[in-house]
Parts: sequence; structure tokens; C-alpha cells
Amino acid sequence: MANLQLKGRMKNLLMFLPNMIALCGKLMTDRRVSTTDKVLFAGAIVYAVMPLDLIPDMLPFVGQVDDAYLIALTLLRLINHTDENVLREHWRGGGDVVQLAQSIASIAPRLLPKRVHRVLSSQVEINPKGKRTLKGKHLPALVELPEKR
Repeated sequence: MANLQLKGRMKNLLMFLPNMIALCGKLMTDRRVSTTDKVLFAGAIVYAVMPLDLIPDMLPFVGQVDDAYLIALTLLRLINHTDENVLREHWRGGGDVVQLAQSIASIAPRLLPKRVHRVLSSQVEINPKGKRTLKGKHLPALVELPEKR
């Protein structure tokens, strides 16, 4: 039952995928966004529009979950490095883009095959007690893992 509810929520979140791709494109031209983040957005856009990736987009639902998850991770990384209002200024979809990215980042790993999840998030983790707050609530934040030597 819980898995069915997660799938339903994720289906709703996937409706925002085209807007999230457009947001990444707009952020690539914003001077407040670092070059590293711009390169990550370019990679996320390419990954999302390629029909063949870790989970081919030809597979309904699951084929788009990995795309949305990767974009959500790049957006959460940007939130940790800049002001979240940078995202909100460029967002043209409904709802709050920060909450959407956090919802996708928390739901998608439960629906993705473990192997795909490991590949997409091998250098990051979601910190459940993030430093950002919204209406007094602690929100998950993206934390980059240090490189292993």
C-alpha cells in the first residue's frame, strides 16, 4: 500500500519534469550560479533528454524517475551553494520548486532499482536535518561526500 502511494506521489511530481528541465536551462545563464553548477545542469539536461540512459525513457514511469532524481540532486546542490531564491526566480511551474526537488530526492530512491540509485547518488547523500528551513521546518539538504583516496 505504501509503495502504491509513493508511486502516486511520484507520478504527480513527474508532471513537473519539463519545467525542471527548463529551469536548469535558465539557471545556466544566471551569473549567480557557479560554473560547476552550470556544467552539472548541462549534464542533467542531456541525461534527461537522452532516450537511452540508466533506465531507458521508453519504459513508462520508471524511465522518467531517474531523470527527475538526477535533476533534483543538481537543484539541491545549488540550494546548498547559493540562495534558494535563485531557483524560485526562474521557476515557472506550480508549487515551490525547493519543496518539489526535496520531495523527488526523497521519494525517487525508493522507486529506483538499488543499482541505479547507487550510480546516480554515489557522491552525494541527503542530510535529513538540513540547514535550510522553510516555515520553521528543517528541510533535507544535499551533502557532497569527500573523495576517497
